[in-house]
Amino acid sequence: MRTTIDLTIEQSGTAVDALSEASGLSRQRIKDAMSKGACWWTQKGKQLRLRRASRQLSPGTRLQLYYDEQVLARKPEKAELLTDNARYTAWFKPHGMLAQGSQWGDHCSLLRWAELQLKRPCYLVHRLDADAAGLMLIAHDPKAAAALSQCFAGRTMTKHYRATVTGRLEANDQLVETPVDGKAATSSVTTLSHSGATDHSGESSLLHVSISTGRKHQIRRHLAGLGHPIVGDRLYGKPAAVPLQLMAVYLEFDCPLTRQRVKLQVPDSLATPPDL
Repeated sequence: MRTTIDLTIEQSGTAVDALSEASGLSRQRIKDAMSKGACWWTQKGKQLRLRRASRQLSPGTRLQLYYDEQVLARKPEKAELLTDNARYTAWFKPHGMLAQGSQWGDHCSLLRWAELQLKRPCYLVHRLDADAAGLMLIAHDPKAAAALSQCFAGRTMTKHYRATVTGRLEANDQLVETPVDGKAATSSVTTLSHSGATDHSGESSLLHVSISTGRKHQIRRHLAGLGHPIVGDRLYGKPAAVPLQLMAVYLEFDCPLTRQRVKLQVPDSLATPPDL
């Protein structure tokens, strides 16, 4: 079942009662949807998630419910906290976990996972494809979020990835500069090793990739453009029995909060690619 409800409260009452009456869904289902971030209300001109079912609403309040049984039934993957620097934290985001939620819910997102684990405000600093895994930073106050985001936007953040691609690719700091969506994009590719058969070809190659720009699906597009799509890439290659074999493994930057050089790396126990 997938439905959307958009209503303006006419009488004072609770959010759960108003949405249950408008949608025909039970109060328990509405409570579950609210706790998972599928309900929104407009407060002081801003649209915010409303999670508290017992919230008393005044006449004129606008409520929106984005209810999708399949989305709400999903179970969140488990992210791992790697470093806690008070004003920001570094996490390992597993394959399949969203960076942040959508209007249909946020319970399967890293941002919400961090909020629940740390009991602190959380702000997104940057993004990583849901299908990819690896390092992500979460800020815990608006100023920290803005300062760290600027490190990514200003291209002062060193970003390294590992990718397993189909076929045998020999590369040594090979530059790929194919524009992405009409914008400049640069990736540097180095082969680390080769391994046996995959579902797609006789061999696969483990690569180190660094990028100086952060265009949407940049690494995926660049590697597919070389004729070696990432294993498990459903968009630019073919599905596989394993998730998208792309991982953000290293970040290095001058911290704008402490003025110290920061180096963050995914532990080997998490970075080891599966046997293909």
